[in-house]
Amino acid sequence: MRDLSIIATPPARRLAVKTFVREYDSMVVREAILREILRGGQVYYLYNDVENIQKAAERLAELVPEARIAIGHGQMRERELERVMNDFHHQRFNVLVCTTIIETGIDIPTANTIIIERADHFGLAQLHQLRGRVGRSHHQAYAWLLTPHPKAMTTDAQKRLEAIASLEDLGAGFALATHDLEIRGAGELLGEEQSGSM
Repeated sequence: MRDLSIIATPPARRLAVKTFVREYDSMVVREAILREILRGGQVYYLYNDVENIQKAAERLAELVPEARIAIGHGQMRERELERVMNDFHHQRFNVLVCTTIIETGIDIPTANTIIIERADHFGLAQLHQLRGRVGRSHHQAYAWLLTPHPKAMTTDAQKRLEAIASLEDLGAGFALATHDLEIRGAGELLGEEQSGSM
């Protein structure tokens, strides 16, 4: 067994991402987007359903006509997606309606708000990774995790959302991993099960 090392020191001047878990409310969405674009920032609006992402972008355009909206997802042609991401990076758009394609490898310092629709559908590690797409500069960043009514969510989904909301400090990844282990269980070390309680 190897020794465990934890990097607990964040980059200089980095602030923790303020995280809010809310039942979906179009006025909360509008206010969150307007607050970000009025301070010159950009927004990721994560809508993880490629078939309906165009409708989601149209709904957002009606809700926030002040926003310049683009769409990005993994089923786009590579050059088209590259153009959209480049345009977003150069602030030609201030809202990117996207799928989890932004989960890794994206570093846009002016994107400081992420809104995740149906956050109850994501795992704890994935929510942590997505939240890490914002707050990559010295500006305060925000993560809005939008859910359906609590009765429409599983108990595990509610636990995941409580954990991500309560552990928003920089360097909280290890504590989140521990919570994830508690929620999902460790699985079988030598068996075929990938997750679950032993």
